[in-house]
Amino acid sequence: MPAEKIKLYQVGTFAVGNRLLDPVERTVQSRSERSNSLTSGHRACQGCGEALGARYVLDAAMRATESRLIAANATGCLEVFSTPYPESSWQLPWLHSLFGNAPAVASGMAAALKAKGLEDIHVIGQGGDGGTLDIGFACLSGMFERNDDVLYVCYDNEGYMNTGVQRSSATPPAARTANTKPVGSEPGNVFGQGKSAVLIAMAHEIPYVASATVADLHDLERKIERAMELRGARYVHVLVPCPLGWGAAAKDTIGIARLAHETGLFPVLEAERGEVVGVSKIRRRVPVEEYLRPQRRFAHLFGDPVRQDVIDRLQAVADRNIRRFGLLEAA
Repeated sequence: MPAEKIKLYQVGTFAVGNRLLDPVERTVQSRSERSNSLTSGHRACQGCGEALGARYVLDAAMRATESRLIAANATGCLEVFSTPYPESSWQLPWLHSLFGNAPAVASGMAAALKAKGLEDIHVIGQGGDGGTLDIGFACLSGMFERNDDVLYVCYDNEGYMNTGVQRSSATPPAARTANTKPVGSEPGNVFGQGKSAVLIAMAHEIPYVASATVADLHDLERKIERAMELRGARYVHVLVPCPLGWGAAAKDTIGIARLAHETGLFPVLEAERGEVVGVSKIRRRVPVEEYLRPQRRFAHLFGDPVRQDVIDRLQAVADRNIRRFGLLEAA
């Protein structure tokens, strides 16, 4: 094998191990020509899943579009830690919108580019679960219904983290937040509330919908590249653990994201025109307790006495997801 010329560059997650692979099999993050769309100098917390997710998504999208990309960004953690005035960590055309109108702003960008005949420039909208599923939900549904030519990415850290860790409609049952205290007969966030953004997006029968986590970089990058091959409305929902809000160790971000998938609590799939076309199978099924224990937001379930009744209800949620989406290989 001929010697490969070494080029020093900013090393990111997964970069070193990927250098052992054939160049065509390496992730975008391990390539020296990656764009570093969200570059160093931002002020995210150590181990921030959203910072990882945004960099992975934008670098993959920039590569897929040959850097012909514009981003609209809702207010939220991602905007706050990346653009403290007058600084910015973004290395692509990037616009900060209000908390709830990033999908509408992105739609306006796409319409303006089309009117100017610049249809080879692509638009990506992005925001957290609060700005996407709650405050911006009407704008997002409108973008889907009109089939606007935008890829919208939700970085789901399951709460309003930049305003003090309050509940959102993506907060899981039993989780402790600032306004779902671990008191009473049903401690933490109540069961039976919230919404599935992936299923709602699929119900609009848009060209492409997918879910992913920061724990599987090859899967995430592939889905972003697939989304950029298509036109019309597309949606990717990325699970991005928040060490601060979840009460987890910064070093465990990737591991916890992986456990969310391996328990079945977070199904990883993709759909086209409302039909599921692929799922990421669970390679090592684990009980939900392994996912819950490393997070202080669930610590009240493991006190004295242990809330086994609540843990069992969460296990039932995971089991239902596994059956519903066929997440296990056939025996």
